[in-house]
Amino acid sequence: MKPAKLIVLAIAGASALGAAWLGSGVMKPKVIVREAPAKPQDPVSEVLVAASEIPLGTQVTPDKLRWQRWPKAAVSQLMLTRENTPTGLEDIAGSIARNALLEGEPVRRDKMIKGANAGFMSAILPSGMRAVAINIVSSGARTAGGFVLPNDRVDIIKVGRDEEAGRSGRGESFVSDTILNNIRVLAIGQNIQERNGEKVVVGETATLELDPRQAETITLAQRTGELSLVLRSMADISNKTEMPVSKEGAEMTIIRFGVSQTIGKK
Repeated sequence: MKPAKLIVLAIAGASALGAAWLGSGVMKPKVIVREAPAKPQDPVSEVLVAASEIPLGTQVTPDKLRWQRWPKAAVSQLMLTRENTPTGLEDIAGSIARNALLEGEPVRRDKMIKGANAGFMSAILPSGMRAVAINIVSSGARTAGGFVLPNDRVDIIKVGRDEEAGRSGRGESFVSDTILNNIRVLAIGQNIQERNGEKVVVGETATLELDPRQAETITLAQRTGELSLVLRSMADISNKTEMPVSKEGAEMTIIRFGVSQTIGKK
């Protein structure tokens, strides 16, 4: 065989062997895997929270509190952090809750009061206000049918005898006056919070949040007539503009010896 043909066959054979070797995957390209850089985590703090539900007016025990991780950007100045208040759990234990707290809700000092002789009613009473109890009827006849609950807002109406009508010989008559507006109910009987919407008018008293002047007004009104609580709409609670209260009182029809007479305070 001629040398030229031998060279051509040798080149062809070498090419075939090279192609087979490459096809076998021996020379696969090396894959370099690079891990993505870890995302920086937001800084956190440990915040004192309620470990379980804390009802209004109850004493806080250590088992009702715990430290919980909290995004540092969401920590307010009112929260207690382990960094700034390492003894916060011990400091709050024994306090009385001025507001109800849900499980996991941050504990704040302004929602707690601590004192050797602190009672629950004095604890939930704002500074400068007074708690005054008035008599009510447990049947609900003067308390919106029993639907007045703690933390509701009410108007207070006084119903009393019209002494002027009695002196003028017009017979027995009564007048009504709204003496206080937008008053917060602190408690009904011994209940200081609503219980899943159930009626809680089980006592014979309603405890109201009043300023000193209002306390004097309602104390006198109890001696001179009967008081009724009129439930306000939630939409009117923040309404600072009140409808003017009539000084004349409501008219009332008196029937004496079969003769009806409509009387109102003039």
